[in-house]
Amino acid sequence: MVKKEMEDEDPARSAGLSVGDMAKRSGVAVSTLHFYEVKGLIRSSRTHGNQRRYSRDMLRRVSVIKAAQRVGLPLSEIAKALDALPDGRTPTPRDWDKMASSWQGELDERIARLGLLRDRLSGCIGCGCLSMKLCPLVNPLDTLSECGDGPLYLAPGSRYPEE
Repeated sequence: MVKKEMEDEDPARSAGLSVGDMAKRSGVAVSTLHFYEVKGLIRSSRTHGNQRRYSRDMLRRVSVIKAAQRVGLPLSEIAKALDALPDGRTPTPRDWDKMASSWQGELDERIARLGLLRDRLSGCIGCGCLSMKLCPLVNPLDTLSECGDGPLYLAPGSRYPEE
């Protein structure tokens, strides 16, 4: 009880986390916090001395952002999901479940594309020419030009000629 009363009276604690404290607690650089703030992903208030102060719930927001980034989601998708929360609140565990579910299809597609890239990249590099357009082994006489530009054999659902 005494400790709780002391915390309530500590003006530094009730004012929020400084940018340095926030960086240390969240594991991201100060510049990253500034960037997230400019992008509207997190927010801070200012002291009378114009120093940033972050509420403790911003730690969870940063954690959500970092988790989503680690699975390869772009900040634009993360921002869209956070913007959908009522009153810009920090995501709850239930909110995180909804976000994760909404991203499932995109992540599955990305995993499939990366699997194709992993499995088929060596076929292109194996011949040494690194050109799907001119490769005499995989694309003789540039027959793939009729199908369009780009790495056609790396597209989902594509097949090598010998398959």
